[in-house]
Amino acid sequence: MNYFVTAIGTGCGKTLASAIICEKTGFDYWKPIQSGTEDIDSISVRNLISNPKTSIHPEKYILKTPVSPHQSAEIDGIKIDLEDIVKPKNAENLIIEGAGGVLVPLNYSGDFLIDIAKKMNAEVVLVSSLYLGSINHTLLTFNELKSRNIKIKGIIFNGISNKASERIICEYTQLECLLHINQEENISKEIIKKYAKVLKW
Repeated sequence: MNYFVTAIGTGCGKTLASAIICEKTGFDYWKPIQSGTEDIDSISVRNLISNPKTSIHPEKYILKTPVSPHQSAEIDGIKIDLEDIVKPKNAENLIIEGAGGVLVPLNYSGDFLIDIAKKMNAEVVLVSSLYLGSINHTLLTFNELKSRNIKIKGIIFNGISNKASERIICEYTQLECLLHINQEENISKEIIKKYAKVLKW
């Protein structure tokens, strides 16, 4: 089974959510496109999980500049080809992390991040960060996923709790809240284990 972790924007906590899911399930982890080399998300996940089952698969594209993949690839003198993004061998159960939100462009040919989920027949886990404006961004993302007939497993909220925002999002989308991640001062293996225990999966 494939699961695609996406978010309503950049910096919402996809890598953190991916690490928690991998810790809970023992599924493999794969980030097909890494944009920016200062902080490699696959290394972060490797350093945060404790279970011995999860394998970390290498990226298909590692791009130097931390901008949209289509622009970063252009800077590097390459083009991202959706057809070249194929599931790693021997990865039966896989957590796939996206880059940015669902409509982040891969190239100038009309391919977007969410097309990877579609190609992999992956069920989406949506990460929403509770900032001012996040209701609109979450519902827009939800509607885009539904319009593409992509199944959504549930939603993970990240950040300082806002019960009114969480309630209206869940009531409108009818998505199950899989987890609420509080604003943690430091992220450690112990923190990942703590949230893995209460993750609804």
